[in-house]
Amino acid sequence: MTPNMKSYLSFLILLHCGSFAFGNPADEDRMAWFHDAKFGMFIHWGIYSVPAGEWKGEKDHGEWIQYTGNIHSAEYEKFAAQFNPVKFNSDEWVSLAKESGMKYIVITSKHHDGFCMYDSKLTSYDIVDASPYRKDPMKDLSKSCQEHGLKFCFYYSVKDWHHPEYPQKYTRFKKIQPEGFHGSPNPNADINKYFDYMEGQVKELLSNYGPIGIMWFDLGVPFDDPENRPFGEHLVDVIHELQPNCLINNRLSGIGADYGTPEQRIPGGKSSQAFEVCMTLNRHWGYNKNDNDWKDAETVIHNLVDIVSKGGNYLLNVGPTSEGLIPQESIDILTEVGAWMKQNGESIYGTQPGGPSIRWNHDIARITTKDNKWYLHIFDWPEDNKIFFRKIESKFKKAYLLSDKDQSALQVKYYNDDVSVMIYLHENAPDAIDSVVVLEF
Repeated sequence: MTPNMKSYLSFLILLHCGSFAFGNPADEDRMAWFHDAKFGMFIHWGIYSVPAGEWKGEKDHGEWIQYTGNIHSAEYEKFAAQFNPVKFNSDEWVSLAKESGMKYIVITSKHHDGFCMYDSKLTSYDIVDASPYRKDPMKDLSKSCQEHGLKFCFYYSVKDWHHPEYPQKYTRFKKIQPEGFHGSPNPNADINKYFDYMEGQVKELLSNYGPIGIMWFDLGVPFDDPENRPFGEHLVDVIHELQPNCLINNRLSGIGADYGTPEQRIPGGKSSQAFEVCMTLNRHWGYNKNDNDWKDAETVIHNLVDIVSKGGNYLLNVGPTSEGLIPQESIDILTEVGAWMKQNGESIYGTQPGGPSIRWNHDIARITTKDNKWYLHIFDWPEDNKIFFRKIESKFKKAYLLSDKDQSALQVKYYNDDVSVMIYLHENAPDAIDSVVVLEF
């Protein structure tokens, strides 16, 4: 899922400079759920799960295997005939996301390989027509998300290595593919014909699966060309016409962008602009049976807190198998994350960056705020069981542990004309990963 690096680097520079604005103030109402949600599940699922990361002795492939393995479309299409996810259960997937504390799901409707994971009437290269499964899993996922109260969102790759009208020049170049990679290159490819196809598919996705929270585009390289931007602008209008509340990420080369998408990295500081960090649970987006380099629950929780404290969302990926199962390692990690979220979700959902600087207070890892509360996230419980603020804005009404249902007040002592404060904690941390102290004003 590697992004267009030119657009991505531009975004990072602008984000760092604090001068990049997405959307406009009138769009804030439709952004409200996104700002509140904070945590979502990314799902990379397609026929690339059949080889499970292996091709001709190499074991480090993922969802880009057609490109990294330099596989011709005629050969790659054979994976579709082997793709039969009979163990897929939409309720199990959505329940896992919900129990993990996630509020929305973004799933690949079409990745760069061009294979559609839904019943498209514009191609036979889809899960209903080209695989033995013969069913549309997106229908089930949409229904399950509505039943469980999660937002359902689509990922859609602009890049397409299979469609005959997608030009090679808009793909990635390398030594063995100096003109750009395509599974079956067409020297007479017409990008405008591909745009017609793309528009038709976006209309299908927004017309047949109920309310869609986000159209999450990827690799919108053609829109770096000024001559193609009018279509991008038209597509945004189409999306807003069909579903006015549907959000759009920034990967149509920024056209119609509601928020930014830093990938596999967390921005260095707070941002007033909406953003969503997308990240894998191991090293690959698509299923790789040999990849056991998993992030543990502690890393995931610390990442989530870090991102939220800077004003962003965390979109965490799972890569299901060709049978339709989310790997057990992913389930175990997310279940542990969910246990922490049940106890501490108040310090995540609907919060904003805020509070005093913690530059000189190493006992506090991050601070999130909401209404009249500060949430102090303590990753490492201080040995002396105390927190000291050198400078605080005003006296607070009460300090207590978020895990304490009785909200018993912690002892507090002010110094230096009430400018500084000491908070006395319990002897033991209530949570080994992140204990949350609430200051209520």
